Amino acid sequence: MKLESSLKGILMKRVTKNNSVLTIIHVDMDAFFASIEQRDNPYYKGKPVVVGGSPDGRGVVSTASYEAREFGIHSAMPARQAKELCPFAIFIPTNMEKYKEVSNQIREIFKRYTDKIEPISIDEAFLDVMGDNAIEIAKAIKEDVRVEVNLTASVGISYNKFLAKLASDMKKPDGFTVITPEIAKKLLPTLPVRKLWGVGDKTEKELNRLGIFTVRDLLDYDREFLLERWGKRGYELLQFAHGIDNSTVENKQEAKSMGEEITLNKNTKDKEKLAIYIREFSSSLANRLNKKYLKCKTVTIKIKYDNFKLITRSKTLKQPICSCRELYSIGKNILNYRIPMKRPVRLVGMQVSNFIYPHEPVQLTFKDVVEDV
Repeated sequence: MKLESSLKGILMKRVTKNNSVLTIIHVDMDAFFASIEQRDNPYYKGKPVVVGGSPDGRGVVSTASYEAREFGIHSAMPARQAKELCPFAIFIPTNMEKYKEVSNQIREIFKRYTDKIEPISIDEAFLDVMGDNAIEIAKAIKEDVRVEVNLTASVGISYNKFLAKLASDMKKPDGFTVITPEIAKKLLPTLPVRKLWGVGDKTEKELNRLGIFTVRDLLDYDREFLLERWGKRGYELLQFAHGIDNSTVENKQEAKSMGEEITLNKNTKDKEKLAIYIREFSSSLANRLNKKYLKCKTVTIKIKYDNFKLITRSKTLKQPICSCRELYSIGKNILNYRIPMKRPVRLVGMQVSNFIYPHEPVQLTFKDVVEDV
């Protein structure tokens, strides 16, 4: 049974003026592999744990616990060197199946709050919560991870991906950092230039040779020279230095589906009012399907309650459909019989997926058989 204690503590209010620009959350699990091993074996808690490599010096370090990091051990370090730095470190072989399972648990927590999720590794992801209170959602996610998975995460919140990632790195482990436009303006010039995306060891040395050690040094340097020397990369560095990052959170499943949604002006528990939106979505989606010569076999209804909890319910049909009437019939059925109205709704959405082209063969039946997903 899933715990939802932190959901109950979220502020039941619309986004305030001060944090309305804060839409991006970056969640980074703390020493993920090592923390899982310490969680699962009490003997390892508080001890220097190294995941990957072996005590005899073979292999490389995958993850080191924070106790091991105090000795200078870090990921990608040869196990032999890690053993020299900390002779009594505990070496544990990697167990990717277990780590993936935990990662999937955490991903399911993310899905309660948004469907715009961009995983960038097994232990970190960007979330876009446009229109909702990012700070309160980030607090809830941290609490859900702590209670349900028994792990800690460092979380950054800001108005773009670069700054959200920067924020999550600032107070590890178990950090929680917000970077507003005002904070970014003061913070960025004080940082080492290596904190900018795209600045690795090689670029940092090149910049250092020019006398550029901080972001302030970069901002004060001759712009034309930087653009001439580094071209597009130089332009990107200057953009980051000014706190600008126009990249978006990329949900890789978007290309496989079509959707419509709306945030209501007033929260409601009235299903008849919500059905009006389902009808409008059905009309729009039918037009989009027909323009692309597509039919769909799966219809999904999405609901977000006033406590920001997000749920989806789907039906997959044996026969593909594309008409407004058919889409509305399925969508309304899901709304009426599979969506609980225990709380007021603040957002309603509809999605179609599992596409086929009209020329693809379809088994004919006298009656469509519907499977719940």
